[in-house]
Amino acid sequence: MKLAAFLLAASFLTTAGARAATFYLTVSGLGGEKDYEQRFAAQAKDIDKLVKGSGGEVRVTTLSGTEATKAKIKAAMEAIAREAKADDAFVLTLIGHGTFDQTDYKFNIPGADLSGAEIAALCDSVPAGRQLIVNTTSASGGLVEAAQKPKRALIAATKSGGERNATVFPRYWVEALRDASADVDKNEVVTALEAFRYADRKTAEFYETNKRLATEHAVIEDTGSGEAVRVPSAENKQGLLASQFPLLRIGSAQRAAADPAKRKLLGEKEQLEQRIDKLKYEKAAMPLEEYRKQLSTLLLQLARVQEELDK
Repeated sequence: MKLAAFLLAASFLTTAGARAATFYLTVSGLGGEKDYEQRFAAQAKDIDKLVKGSGGEVRVTTLSGTEATKAKIKAAMEAIAREAKADDAFVLTLIGHGTFDQTDYKFNIPGADLSGAEIAALCDSVPAGRQLIVNTTSASGGLVEAAQKPKRALIAATKSGGERNATVFPRYWVEALRDASADVDKNEVVTALEAFRYADRKTAEFYETNKRLATEHAVIEDTGSGEAVRVPSAENKQGLLASQFPLLRIGSAQRAAADPAKRKLLGEKEQLEQRIDKLKYEKAAMPLEEYRKQLSTLLLQLARVQEELDK
């Protein structure tokens, strides 16, 4: 790539990274029993603390217990919709119990439950260009069909609405945000895909260790028009958006996100990493030489940006 073209691309990426914010809304619903109630609220509180401390432009709202009513959830979503811009990202995390009657998914909250159609409509009202719904409840797979949409990643703790037992997936989803080993590629950013794989693996290990039949199988859908899958890959076209969706930063990336002087460079770095991920997904459909050429160019740009970040 010629220098002028490189600088133009860098300028665009820097501007995009500088202005983007991520809005987090975490809701813990009814527990039915005191132990569940406390567990759900604690998990929501942990997410709140972790994402607030992750650096960068984050806006965090958490609703638990009696606050998690339909009216208050709608009010929180309306506030996010007023503030969020097309370049921003939005993350909705649901913790608690869900139900599915073969037609509709419902999230159990105080008062009237929140239906899958209502959840989808509320998310549709948020103009953020990239969205992630993490539904960790029982029967959460029943939400996928109603809420899937282009540029929206959906993660569910169960593969269908028929898996109705209480889930352990949310425990490991929170752990993924706390455990540096979830950052598999060691770029100091935990993406939605990395957190999904970590939580799914830990959930499977939980059932194996306790010699119990697994009653939940997490899935992901992020094309907006496909079936949720257990194992996302370039072959089934699932997982690309989730791999490009930063959930939180750790280490030096977290420090850079908190430093206005380096925040722009960090945004550029993450954009380049996302382009590399996209190229890898497209590898099978392009000539090998073209793939290598594009990859080499992107890696060179990434190295230059990393060098500036390391100064």
